[in-house]
Amino acid sequence: MAESEVKNSVAVAGDNWLQRRFQLRQRQTKSKTECLAGITGFLAAAYLLVVIPSLLAAGGMDKGAATTGVILVFVLGSLLMAFYANLPFMVGPGIGGSVLVGITLAGDGISWPIALGIACWSGIVFFVMTVLGLREVVTRSVPQSIKLGLTASIGIFVALLGFRNAGLVLANAKTHALALGDFTAPGALIALLGLLVAVGLQARKVPGAILWAILLATAAGIPLGVTHLPEHGMSLPHSLAPLFGQVDLWGALNIAFLPFLFIFFASEFFSTMGTTLAVGGEAGLLDEHGNMPQINRPFIVDSIAAALGPIVGIPAATALIESSAAADAGGKTGLTALAAAVMFLLMLFFTPVALMIPKEATAPALMLIGLNMFSNLRKVDLADFTEALPVLMMVMITLISNSFGTGIAGGLLFYILIKLVAGKIREVPLGLVILAIPLVYYFATLVHH
Repeated sequence: MAESEVKNSVAVAGDNWLQRRFQLRQRQTKSKTECLAGITGFLAAAYLLVVIPSLLAAGGMDKGAATTGVILVFVLGSLLMAFYANLPFMVGPGIGGSVLVGITLAGDGISWPIALGIACWSGIVFFVMTVLGLREVVTRSVPQSIKLGLTASIGIFVALLGFRNAGLVLANAKTHALALGDFTAPGALIALLGLLVAVGLQARKVPGAILWAILLATAAGIPLGVTHLPEHGMSLPHSLAPLFGQVDLWGALNIAFLPFLFIFFASEFFSTMGTTLAVGGEAGLLDEHGNMPQINRPFIVDSIAAALGPIVGIPAATALIESSAAADAGGKTGLTALAAAVMFLLMLFFTPVALMIPKEATAPALMLIGLNMFSNLRKVDLADFTEALPVLMMVMITLISNSFGTGIAGGLLFYILIKLVAGKIREVPLGLVILAIPLVYYFATLVHH
């Protein structure tokens, strides 16, 4: 047999394995598209390799060890999502949980080992609820209008994150309101260039449009001083020793920490639910009722990641909203998550290369994806204010609180209240009425913390 024929046979065999393992044909996708989507998702989330360790270091953790821990959580969580759930979701630490540990709890004098213990107990509760099927019950109790509005609520969060990373939107220190940034600053110019390139390539249906835009913006940032070339392309991973196994589970079992536990639990619960449904919708994985078949599988994955992450010093692992970049690039299966996991694994040794990509270069992807996610609002019955108003309130609360988990919780609570005062309480599922009790408690804890 000729050498070319042998190579073709190996390629076909490998492709057939991927077809069977990830059901590529059933989901009408190709291995090349999935791998490209995984790389795009990785690039969109790469900034977390800088942000998360910095937030945790503010609470006293070793920054180098935290960087290694973040990468390991990304790799193991995404691999579990790939092979168990077969979904295009990256799993990693969210910014909200890291802020709670590194800023909020540290500011209240709570040591980071105890803070990790609180996060770990939250993950354990997640896991128990998932195994018992309670998370799926809650998800299915969410009204159709809220599910449709989830993508818009998360979209405004993603878009605002992109605008802030680009330096186009700033928080006014005096008024505590959002303000326009300097559009002539080098970082802003790079972001605007990337945005225009992404729009132009997407309009022409160029495969990997967002990926090409990120790479071009990164390259354009070199002469402007936005992109800093690393001194070394490779480096050995930092030791995990300062963080590994330092989680204080028993110290976290204090009644005084219950509000913090609930904040962890509720914010991550609704963030994960929103991400799963919104990104699943972008990837075309939801049924006609806005539900995801076998939704317990991604829930089990993120609950395991949330429970085990604190062991390596990383709290609040969840399905990341940056996965929307992968879905937008065509990712529909676990092969996307696998490709992203491989990229993160390489960062154990090529961290300087990943850190070279400035947040301004990935900002256009978040801006464009977030704004595109508003399209689902057209499916909401805006003529019925009892359905439309809770959705719009959900979007507004997300914008004001800078948390789509809080926005979703607020939208659900407003849905119940508006249906009640409108005399339509019978339209509210019983499960949602029961959920109102912890929702009220959640907002009470937010006010006091």
